[in-house]
Amino acid sequence: MAAKGRIPQSFIDDLLSRLDIVEIIDRRVPLKKSGRNYTARCPFHDEKTPSFSVNPDKQFYYCFGCGAGGNALSFIMDYDRQDFPAAVDTLAHHAGLEVPREELTPQQQRKQQQRKTIYDLMAQLATHYQQQLRQHPQGQRAVDYLKQRGLNGQIARDFGIGFAPPGWDNVLQQFGVDEQARQQLIDAGMVVVREDGRSYDRFRDRIMFPIRDNRGRVVAFGGRVLGDDKPKYLNSPETDIFHKGRELYGLYEARQHNRQLDQLLVVEGYMDVVALAQNGIPRGVATLGTASNTDHLRTAFRYTSEIVFCFDGDQAGRNAAQRALENALPVMEDGRQVRFLFLPEGEDPDSLVRRIGTAGFLQHIAQAMPLEDFLFTSLSEGLNTDSMEGRARLSKLAAPMLAQLPEGVYKQLMLDALAKRTGLTPQALEQLMQSAAPPEDEAPPPGHTGSSDRSEKRRDTAGLMAKLPASRRDPALFALAMLLFAPQRTAKVPLGLSALGKSALGDSDSEVLLRDILQLLERRPDSTTAMLLGHWHGQPQYALLTEALNTIELLGPWLDDERAAAAFSDTLQFFQAQHTEQRYRERLAALKARTSERPELPVSDTVQPEVDKTTTANYAEIDDETKAQLLHIQQLLAEKHRR
Repeated sequence: MAAKGRIPQSFIDDLLSRLDIVEIIDRRVPLKKSGRNYTARCPFHDEKTPSFSVNPDKQFYYCFGCGAGGNALSFIMDYDRQDFPAAVDTLAHHAGLEVPREELTPQQQRKQQQRKTIYDLMAQLATHYQQQLRQHPQGQRAVDYLKQRGLNGQIARDFGIGFAPPGWDNVLQQFGVDEQARQQLIDAGMVVVREDGRSYDRFRDRIMFPIRDNRGRVVAFGGRVLGDDKPKYLNSPETDIFHKGRELYGLYEARQHNRQLDQLLVVEGYMDVVALAQNGIPRGVATLGTASNTDHLRTAFRYTSEIVFCFDGDQAGRNAAQRALENALPVMEDGRQVRFLFLPEGEDPDSLVRRIGTAGFLQHIAQAMPLEDFLFTSLSEGLNTDSMEGRARLSKLAAPMLAQLPEGVYKQLMLDALAKRTGLTPQALEQLMQSAAPPEDEAPPPGHTGSSDRSEKRRDTAGLMAKLPASRRDPALFALAMLLFAPQRTAKVPLGLSALGKSALGDSDSEVLLRDILQLLERRPDSTTAMLLGHWHGQPQYALLTEALNTIELLGPWLDDERAAAAFSDTLQFFQAQHTEQRYRERLAALKARTSERPELPVSDTVQPEVDKTTTANYAEIDDETKAQLLHIQQLLAEKHRR
């Protein structure tokens, strides 16, 4: 008999269509009418000025402060701390509906179970590694190392620290009991398959740190080597449940200790996070083998209003701080604070907190440099700001960076600070920032394709793009926002997925999601914004949809269904033009190789037709460089004919 339990997607869509998100949220968080939206102080992070917005027309909410966003269902899950089925039950009860449960086919059961099985497997592996730390004959080596680093048993339990013993197949032997189980280990990134088909454990003779998502589920591991193997630190690869560019090690544990985090410290490694917690500073987080990016910061700002970066005081640390600064600028909404702590040379947070103690380390944090000071100090290095030339140079360097800041009081204060340092008026600096940003007729690229009778709409698209910060003008993310804002209108644009061709969209996360939504709309063209959010809730792609919500909110009253549909069509045409030009380049490269690298060969019956096809197919869309290459090939062909 088929299993029961899954809630039909059609019911969820119907439920969301019956609800008013304003009513749902207002019962829990008092809302105030503001223009066509409703606003409130965000219930998901501390703030003094309201940055939480609810759109009654499109039935979604978004917070500019912490990046939280979604539909009525996701709000109930986050605010009431309910899982998905319980949240559906809550909303169904509000709407006076009974939640149906559908029969699952064997194939659906397997697909649903596969993802759950990976989570279960990772939880079992975490328990296994913890047992090995206590019970394995060589586990004492790991215990001695942890004690040497100043950690006690309680902190090791809090962070679930374990031990992967030496050996190439410990996990494979215990958990890979059959072919299906071995494949699950491979899918989870815990077993590596060599080119000859043989498999082995990824983690061997390492202290193991489980990496948890925001719900506390183990999604990956980091391992610190005990012997002489390389690398010193090893992370799980990216999998269906782990995306290192979005996860922060220690964030779940920090939230367990304090649900209202006043501050987060971004450090380099697992041991830094654990050592700070051991010494009474349980608010450290670490990136996972990558530099801090904007996605990391958006995640962190969902739970705190202040981030302090901890870097080594050497040049490498300064360079890393510069990259962190550049990534922080686009997310510096009003009410947020970023500071930079440079540690004494040769020290890391782990060693420093053990040497000077908790009070001493907290004093260092209190003296951390605010973002504005670090920005102007770093840009002024090597400049004589007492001279007009130096101040002019500082203005030119700072203007494009300040242009990345979101509109608001903080951006204005930064402009005022630059004005005081350079002697320029804020109006002059505004002009500098505008000249540093792409001109409207270059942003977005979609405005460069299509027939002349669409010129007015293309200007609308370029105008919409120009209203966004430079950091938010990615064409794929822009297309996602337009699609999410008006799915029923954009699904009917003449240039649909069939005309575009799947190959015209690339394999970036945004473009893959864009293709998936278009395919979904082909099957369900009546989908609304709230339905699309519900469809991807709980999936890794949901973070991209909240980014799209941010774009929608930034455009505010300038956006309507007609403009969104036109902008979406323009952007798809941009992707198609890109794809067409890439095909021309590849074809021309092949023709060039056949005509110039082997001049002894006669002109074949296929080369000339290929050139003819290239010159007659959408020739106007080819750029000047490609046309020049095509002319060169034609000249080579003509020379061969003369011979």
